[in-house]
Amino acid sequence: MSTIHWVEARPRSARWHSESGLPLPRRVVVADDGMRAAAAHRLACEGTALLWRGDFHNARQLLRALDRRVGRSAPGTAATPAETFHLHRRFRAHRARVLGKVLVLLEEGHRLGLRRAPDVRRACAEAYGPSEGPVAVALSELLGVIGARQWREKGVDVPALEARIHPHYGVFAPTRSEYVDLVARTPLPRGGAVRTAFDLGTGTGVLAAVLARRGVGRVVGTDVSARARECARDTVRRLGLDGSVRIQGPELYPEGRADLVVCNPPWIPARPASDLDLGVYDAGGGMLHGFLAGLAGRLEPGGEGWLVLSDLAERLGLRSRAELLNAVEEAGLRVAGRLDTRPRHPRARDTDDPLHAARAAEITSLWRLTVG
Repeated sequence: MSTIHWVEARPRSARWHSESGLPLPRRVVVADDGMRAAAAHRLACEGTALLWRGDFHNARQLLRALDRRVGRSAPGTAATPAETFHLHRRFRAHRARVLGKVLVLLEEGHRLGLRRAPDVRRACAEAYGPSEGPVAVALSELLGVIGARQWREKGVDVPALEARIHPHYGVFAPTRSEYVDLVARTPLPRGGAVRTAFDLGTGTGVLAAVLARRGVGRVVGTDVSARARECARDTVRRLGLDGSVRIQGPELYPEGRADLVVCNPPWIPARPASDLDLGVYDAGGGMLHGFLAGLAGRLEPGGEGWLVLSDLAERLGLRSRAELLNAVEEAGLRVAGRLDTRPRHPRARDTDDPLHAARAAEITSLWRLTVG
């Protein structure tokens, strides 16, 4: 484990942990309520981390002040959507590095010993596992962990299931219900007589649950992420679907063949910065191409593969429609049909978003693929 070192009356140290892959801070100074935003911004931009020892709410205020200062350097739109996307992704990475320089220390048992600090022990245990002694984390990450615990407790309403899904920390939440609705309403292949279905990249298990609720006798969900597999199993248990849904991994395809194979891969063919990005970014479209390449050999006669994919990458100039269709053809597949839907998420209506034009025009499609 990486270790940070600082002086606080005496030399001290703690393990360093970053879910987002922030590098180990090489210099750490102690900061408290007397730290001004201008000084904190200068130190953070120089690469110095600030270990917060003051009031918890004041730390959050400092983080917001830093965010405002970083936001002053946000880029505008570039000549092309692709250039705008890359510019703003680099800016978000810079923002994460600066804000990630405000640290807090989780003591034994995930206890946060700051004035007016909330009890974060359960949230941290769910995100990080059992405590292994003092560990330093970015305050911005800890706030995400706290928010994830609230999401997990409250759940996300999924109308297609008439139930709530409780996403775990680090697992992509099904807040965009339009893609779930596509899977819920598309006619099943083989006249509805689907004995076995695979859900590749199951995440929370929401699509596996939808298929089981539609009467599929046996559903196998797979995911590369151990967190996602645990979350999907939790979803299956909560919905009482243990008898018809099995979750496994990390391989993309399970053994055997299926009447239906569903895949909702990450939509953006760009390198993820960390495991937390895996639900959105897929370097080179690796999962998409893995699904297509393996599909023909895993379908039962008369079966279908359902590719659920947004065209946002196409509208951003990161992938063309021709590239997608060529990949389908090269895999020995053909398009038997397609169902489209418009996004309903708030970002599609956010005119301040530099990618607003692409998001507002975005279409999510369910591509019905068959062999030959």
